[in-house]
Amino acid sequence: MIGVVLGTRPEIIKMSPIIRECERRGIDYFILHTGQHYSYEMDRLFFEELELPDPDYSLDVGSGTHAGQTAKIMTGVEDVLVKEAPDVVLVQGDTNTVMAGALAASKLHMRVGHVEAGLRSFNRWMPEEINRVLTDHISDYLFAPTESARDNLLHEGIAEQKICVTGNTVVDAVYQNLGIAQKKSNVLKELDLEPREYFLVTAHRQENVDNRTRLKEILKGLEGVQREFSLPVVFPVHPRTEKRIKELGIGVDGLNLTKPFGFLEFLQLESQAKLVLTDSGGVQEETCVLGVPCATMRYDTERPETLDVGSNVLVGADSKKILEAVRSIESWKCGWKNPYGDGIAGKMIVMVCAAARSR
Repeated sequence: MIGVVLGTRPEIIKMSPIIRECERRGIDYFILHTGQHYSYEMDRLFFEELELPDPDYSLDVGSGTHAGQTAKIMTGVEDVLVKEAPDVVLVQGDTNTVMAGALAASKLHMRVGHVEAGLRSFNRWMPEEINRVLTDHISDYLFAPTESARDNLLHEGIAEQKICVTGNTVVDAVYQNLGIAQKKSNVLKELDLEPREYFLVTAHRQENVDNRTRLKEILKGLEGVQREFSLPVVFPVHPRTEKRIKELGIGVDGLNLTKPFGFLEFLQLESQAKLVLTDSGGVQEETCVLGVPCATMRYDTERPETLDVGSNVLVGADSKKILEAVRSIESWKCGWKNPYGDGIAGKMIVMVCAAARSR
């Protein structure tokens, strides 16, 4: 049996190819939703949108301090694992759910598989970096998306036989879910947008939205983009970001602020944008796969492959660099090779887990 532990929407997206492959192969598995960001009730539509089965367990841990949230997840996950006794527990990414789920399984002497292992920003101020490193070092199967990620793991002394370079499940997810999106939604028509004639923005990271200076500089850059190019700047505002903008009294002149979109709507917007400006790691990958230029509003990234192939540039929280990146878009060569594999990562991961079950 495979235990799939997830707690945030990006994890649901990137685990979706694995869940579908378990279904296709008739493998016994269960889904445990920790509710790290939203309760399952709030995420129910998300599972339905992606045509995924309902989770078997929901913890509804909610928000809290890092320690408090991690502790709740660990105790809840432990109870389920003791009951189900899976052969392998799969976690994906770098959230508190990932680290807590892996640690609970490891303490029970259950085998742990880390999907998207080996990513490093080399910035220990990021809580996600702590979660990545700890999870990797207690995992039995490290599913590295790229050779660069594999090299990071080897450099930290992790045994080579534990590492499998699979590609990134984001490729599988983008290909599979874009097909679903095109059948279910036409968000460009609803927003009166033309393909390649708008910019798309996401911003939610703590170091950006909780810092008045940085947030103000980002918004200044976005306003400059709208003024200079006279194209819509579509900004689905994360609740955290909206709260900070109101608290800090920062203006948002000229920006098209919208409610957050479901993943399928967002994927459509992403796939047809002229350029995406973001502080999200997942969006850096998705735009790379989709062939859409990306400017990342951070000073470092755990997705260096996107920089290497030329799909992404780092602009930090700097209004001048944001504007410069958009100005340079016409010179970008958009025929880069996707560095994240050919869309079979989910199949490879399930194949390894199925072999583990027979041991």
